Amino acid sequence: MKPPASASWKAPLKFRMPTAENLVPIRLDIEVDGQRYKDAFTWNPYDLDSEVVMFAKRTVKDLKLAPGFIPQIVQSIQSQLADFRSYEGQDMYAGDKIVPIKLDVRVNHTVIKDQFLWDLNNFESDPEEFARTLCKDLGIQDPEVGPAIAFAIREQLYEIAIQNVTSARENRISKKGRRGAEHFPPSKAGGTALDLMKLFNFRSSVVRKRKEWDYYKPSIDVLSNEEVDAIEAKEERSGR
Repeated sequence: MKPPASASWKAPLKFRMPTAENLVPIRLDIEVDGQRYKDAFTWNPYDLDSEVVMFAKRTVKDLKLAPGFIPQIVQSIQSQLADFRSYEGQDMYAGDKIVPIKLDVRVNHTVIKDQFLWDLNNFESDPEEFARTLCKDLGIQDPEVGPAIAFAIREQLYEIAIQNVTSARENRISKKGRRGAEHFPPSKAGGTALDLMKLFNFRSSVVRKRKEWDYYKPSIDVLSNEEVDAIEAKEERSGR
């Protein structure tokens, strides 16, 4: 699959996710009257706002949550969608960029750690298909692991896209002079992506050297019930 012909390091593109589907990664962590609801999923930014309300009502009904969760779920999703939409129409730099993606995901009893390179120029890439193939290759049976892997990939790609918007903005400022550049602080969401991108520049090869094979080899652990209980108890305490 060929990248867009216009893509190059010096040619800006308009902001979007570097994937076939332009989906927004949404995270929810809400507590109401002692009940806690955590979830992570993707959302089409072009869906009607009424869909958010319907989703919140259906979720509260299905999970038997308190009615007070409805406005908070709606507000959290709409806020994250608004953040995403605020970048639309802005320039971002892509072009010849191979970036590392790191996975450290726990779903139920399965913990998977892996890292691999992702081509930001491939706007036909599919994190969900990649995750399904990875789970099949690794023999992972839990159907919830694949979506969690795809979400983790999309979340990091989103951070990188935001960082690329910041880079394009800073480049425009530098052309006009350095004065005023300090008024644009680095994106918090892009910080993780920037740390990852320092590992490889955009000319990095996707061919792994033999000495790197063990470094890139995926790791899978199956936890006992006791280990899961201990992790969830720790997460519960840290979330308060």
